[in-house]
Amino acid sequence: MMKPLLQVEGLVTEIGGARVVDGVSFHIAVGETYALLGESGSGKSMTALSLMRLLPEGGRLAAGSIVLGDTDVRALPERAMRDVRGGGMAMIFQEPMLALNPVVTVGSQIVEVLARHRGLAGRPARAAALALLEAVGVPDADRRLDSYPFELSGGLRQRAMIAMALAGEPKLLIADEPTTALDVTIQAQVLDVLRRLKAARQMGMLLITHDLGVVAGNADRVGVMYAGELVEEGVRDAFFASPQHPYSRMLFAALPRPGDGGRLTTIPGQVPRLDADFRGCRFAPRCPHAQDRCRTESPGWQTLGAQHVRCHFAGSLPAAAARSAGTQRVVQAAEPLLAVDGLKVHFPIRRGLIQRTVGHVRAVDDVSLAIEAGRTLALVGESGCGKTTVGKALLRLIEPTAGRIVLDGEPVAAGSLAKLRRQAQMVFQDPCSSLNPRMRVADILLEGMDALNVGTPAERRGAVARLLAQVGLPDDAGSRYPHAFSGGQRQRIAIARALAVSPRLVICDEPTSALDVSVQAQILNLLRDLQDALGLAYLFITHNLAVVEYLAHEVAVMYLGRIVEHGAAADVLRAPRHPYTQALVSAVPRLEPGAGEGIIRLAGDQPSPLNPPTGCHFHPRCAHASAACRETYPAPTDLGDGHWVRCHWVAAQRT
Repeated sequence: MMKPLLQVEGLVTEIGGARVVDGVSFHIAVGETYALLGESGSGKSMTALSLMRLLPEGGRLAAGSIVLGDTDVRALPERAMRDVRGGGMAMIFQEPMLALNPVVTVGSQIVEVLARHRGLAGRPARAAALALLEAVGVPDADRRLDSYPFELSGGLRQRAMIAMALAGEPKLLIADEPTTALDVTIQAQVLDVLRRLKAARQMGMLLITHDLGVVAGNADRVGVMYAGELVEEGVRDAFFASPQHPYSRMLFAALPRPGDGGRLTTIPGQVPRLDADFRGCRFAPRCPHAQDRCRTESPGWQTLGAQHVRCHFAGSLPAAAARSAGTQRVVQAAEPLLAVDGLKVHFPIRRGLIQRTVGHVRAVDDVSLAIEAGRTLALVGESGCGKTTVGKALLRLIEPTAGRIVLDGEPVAAGSLAKLRRQAQMVFQDPCSSLNPRMRVADILLEGMDALNVGTPAERRGAVARLLAQVGLPDDAGSRYPHAFSGGQRQRIAIARALAVSPRLVICDEPTSALDVSVQAQILNLLRDLQDALGLAYLFITHNLAVVEYLAHEVAVMYLGRIVEHGAAADVLRAPRHPYTQALVSAVPRLEPGAGEGIIRLAGDQPSPLNPPTGCHFHPRCAHASAACRETYPAPTDLGDGHWVRCHWVAAQRT
């Protein structure tokens, strides 16, 4: 056996009194991708920071060894460690906007790495930086060198960070959640870049993620981490064919699957605090198979074929239970609760001393849709297409430029906002930002009821306990502040706040985008339960198409401010007709290894809504574009059963 590129043995990392990484051992070979999988708080990112010796204040490597090639990383003085960072191993951080310097151009940041590790300066350094941006697929790379991070899209910022990480020609690349919150199309592009560069440079890669689909398409071996420990490890194909640890199995069961409308499996509780005094198996409090031995005796490693499992009963656990069958939710045809016709939101661009209007950003440009009570319409598309602006305009949080909005048979006007707030509420993407950190949960829930005079004061106080129980939070949650809760619990608080005034329509803006699959399953089950019990209508804004197929009845696909395809969820997602929808669906990560080979690669980035292309807005990126596409915007083509598409190519096929 060849000597591994990276060998980690018995790694222990402490921060204060907590062992955030506890006895972790693994290795990575040259050219191999090792995926570290698990929920937030399990210690994945802290493992990566330990390898780079970039621990936060108060953190220390307490035990274990880290050997990169022939170099003992733990034994190096800090001066020598600076050569290893970026040269021996480099890291792509989870949030590029925080990791990139906002006041320094992208080119200057790459050149800094080139000067440190390759001794380049001046024109040779700029030429090398340009070559790196081109290698990672940044369009118009020469201009982007002089751009600041805020001038780039999320996908381009991630590529710029990859270019910076590669500038020192590292042997090992650590990618910490490199595609979290990216659109599926951008995610596919970024992962494709990483695969191509890894193969060309024969790098090893440590891929940290909670997305099983990303692991299936990119990893050679998988390690599952829980509460600071590795609990399962094995080659990818064996792991996906038959995960052995109960935790691994429950992660798989929590995923929405195409065509499966059954209730999602959830993992009770949450990852324990890492400063706890652990006894026995750390997963035992959440494990459906736990016995007395599990609570008193820490399990050792067992080998089952190509997999290694830390579980007392590995190999003898019952087969995974089938998911409960989904019930067909039939809603009688009725007048739409919400009807939107010709909605436009144009933001003026003003310049000069007198702030003269010189143009408009056409964020939403002629959108029409309808939602019936008890049904869910999913609005999907890439970031920047106008989805969130539609949601805010419906609630008049942003004033529409044009269009007609009818809610429960009455037009929504500026003078009837109180009634609108009673009928429609919004759950925002980030509960950390949308919940007031200085207010207790009970006060957050009471705020909307007080403002809209819902019931008597006594009835409002009684409603708080009912709302907390309705969203699955404990009775004492009302007396606590938002920071005392996990991400999933904060999202439940945001949902309870939306329900406090008994709305009939709830607009959900990416409510599960940053959640682990286990927490996502809890929120999706909750949303379906509330819809069935209360007859709520949802406008569900998202770019996660797996979630769409589980929750939505209908789908509207949006591109550059306009809806390009609309129909029943099963029709649109299983047989997409618009080339843009086909690209979105093809880019969704699948659990089957090798399933990403049929991804449709879109050329370039989404154009600016400040100056949209003439004709069909999608034609600069479409493989089927013709002269008609460049000249006129396509009219709707009816495909039957409420399924329609705006596409000249599809219309030509129908004639």
